[in-house]
Amino acid sequence: MIRSATLTDIDALMQVTKACAKYMISKGIFQWNEHYPNRTAFENDVTRNELFVLEIKDEIIGSIVLSNVMDEEYIPIEWLTKNKHNLYIHRLAIHPKYQGKGYAQQLMDFAESFAKKTHYTSIRLDTFSQNKRNQKFYELRGYKRLGNIYFPKQSEYPFYCYELVL
Repeated sequence: MIRSATLTDIDALMQVTKACAKYMISKGIFQWNEHYPNRTAFENDVTRNELFVLEIKDEIIGSIVLSNVMDEEYIPIEWLTKNKHNLYIHRLAIHPKYQGKGYAQQLMDFAESFAKKTHYTSIRLDTFSQNKRNQKFYELRGYKRLGNIYFPKQSEYPFYCYELVL
């Protein structure tokens, strides 16, 4: 079940994202660390009603943020659509023990359905340049890679921006 997150879900989400970070680091992907994702980001997501969790048998196994706010890092990107009524995806996570079972697809299906129902022009997101698995995941869903941005607290490597025109 996918539902809106509450503040009481944040401890479970921190466990999920820490497990994801540890798993990625074990694969040589230094995308998430002690700075990101963090509790404050999740608290802000809940306050703005942008955070959704995926629950299986009363256990939170994943999350996704659906926001209509464009982060300033995205400003230099030459997007396919105007910067008006776009949906931004952040912090998509599935606990490593549940990966490879289609749960990330479910969260993305949810996000894309939400965007279409609410008449967004496009969906925008970024993924780490060293995370080939994520790049393939989004490209197979029809997202177009457009440019690079940097998050110095996360990595010296770029993050690739993607957009899906709806």
